[in-house]
Amino acid sequence: MTAGEKDVARADDPRLRPVKSADRVLAILEFLASEPGRRGLSEIGRELAIPVSSLHAILRTMERRGWLETDETGTRFGIGVEALRVGSAYARADDVLARAEPVLDWLSEQTGETVHYGRIEGAHIVYLAKRESHHSLRIYSAIGRRIPAHAAALGKAILAGYRDAEIRSILGTSLPALTRRTRTTVDALLRDVAKARRLGYATETEESDEGLGCVAVAVPDRSPPRDAISLAVPTARLNSARVQELAVMLRRSQTMLSERLALPWPVTEAGFLRDLE
Repeated sequence: MTAGEKDVARADDPRLRPVKSADRVLAILEFLASEPGRRGLSEIGRELAIPVSSLHAILRTMERRGWLETDETGTRFGIGVEALRVGSAYARADDVLARAEPVLDWLSEQTGETVHYGRIEGAHIVYLAKRESHHSLRIYSAIGRRIPAHAAALGKAILAGYRDAEIRSILGTSLPALTRRTRTTVDALLRDVAKARRLGYATETEESDEGLGCVAVAVPDRSPPRDAISLAVPTARLNSARVQELAVMLRRSQTMLSERLALPWPVTEAGFLRDLE
């Protein structure tokens, strides 16, 4: 959902009476965070339907407070360091994610592949944590990136914990195509979700990005789940045997994480890794 679409959805909610200036600030942050790089005043105003006369003052205020930064000309705006500080506070305060950190480290060491921790937010998955691949051939991703849940193994692993009717309600009827292999109908997606329920893990091949395959399992902290962990691998070195290997590692980490989540906090990383050996 784009920033403009979010505004429409919110405006249609009779319970919501947004403060226009606050709504505009948040829309600006969401828009600038949606893609790398900086945007000009006119582009931001056009995309968000904010008059330039009002937009200029908002942007300069956000820049002064550290939420935005500009290029050398002072005319193009991007996310500032204050947004990073506040955003990282969300992850630091999340108890389940904190307990999962040793799992991510262990999976990274055992597989050498890119590890993602994602959370469902509406019809999207947001990356909350990542471990880089040890290989020179790797994929691009970033913490905070949002991708449609229907196009990601992370999303399928989480949605497998929901009833089909709930999945239809979450995703709606329009599933955008990110690649030629993206599932664009709910019925096609539900077949993948049913398979994930049977196997205990979800997969996707070039559905979110060309040249990328993923295997994922849900984080067992609640039912239905809201989080999942995935291993992302370039398709150049991904075959059915490798998928099985990664699935075994993910299921093992899922079991260990389930045990850790049932124990009093904190659990030391050293103790966790000793249990895995």
